[in-house]
Amino acid sequence: MSDFLARGDGLVWLLFLIGPLLFVQRRLHFELQAVFLLMTRRPGVALGLFSLLFLPGVLLHETSHYLMARLLRVRTGRFSLLPQLLPSGKLQLGFVETEKSDFLRDALIGLAPLLTGGLAIAFLGLDRLGLAPLGSAFGSADWPVFWQLMRNLPAQSDFWLWFYLAFAISTTMLPSDSDRRAWLPLGLTLLGLIVTSLLAGAGPWLLENIAPWLNRGLRALSTVFGISLGIHIVLWLPLRLLREVICKVTGMRLRM
Repeated sequence: MSDFLARGDGLVWLLFLIGPLLFVQRRLHFELQAVFLLMTRRPGVALGLFSLLFLPGVLLHETSHYLMARLLRVRTGRFSLLPQLLPSGKLQLGFVETEKSDFLRDALIGLAPLLTGGLAIAFLGLDRLGLAPLGSAFGSADWPVFWQLMRNLPAQSDFWLWFYLAFAISTTMLPSDSDRRAWLPLGLTLLGLIVTSLLAGAGPWLLENIAPWLNRGLRALSTVFGISLGIHIVLWLPLRLLREVICKVTGMRLRM
């Protein structure tokens, strides 16, 4: 068991990052909607601006659902990129209708935006934005190098374009509640297979052959989540300050 845990640093990092990412993402969305509403004072216009901001990410998200469904031979219906408020009060930025299938194909269709979004974020963050040295400096606590690299980032070619695309994609790549509806039966099935394999004495084989591949995948996903978290934090703090300034000047107040 200790050997298994020692090889599971990808899972540890993933669990460490997912909570802060969800928290900061929610707060950032609130700050964006609040700033748009305070500046326009028209809820419909504020909603439109908020949705337009994330259009590249929403397009990738819904297209990923659609292409995965077509690849798995699952029938598709309407496709929309228009925002709408759901009866639950949540904002739906887009949707693609797919026919209900078996839980494996439904789970893969729901997972598609995370796969394509993760690949896009890895490419934009590590290649276009050059964040790998920044991550290494942060991991080794080399703060002089870290802050120097931070200051140099905006000087890169087309930095703001790549930064915007990374932001729009990273904030829309996470599966929605409906995307995750088939994950529970799939997870229980995989858990059953693992338990059966362990009872059959296949534990050492799994640890030697499957665990390294799984850990590499989780580490890659953790890298994507780390990049996304950093982008969200960089935007969240200035937007929060901007919202507080606008509230102070106008005397208006908004609650989450």
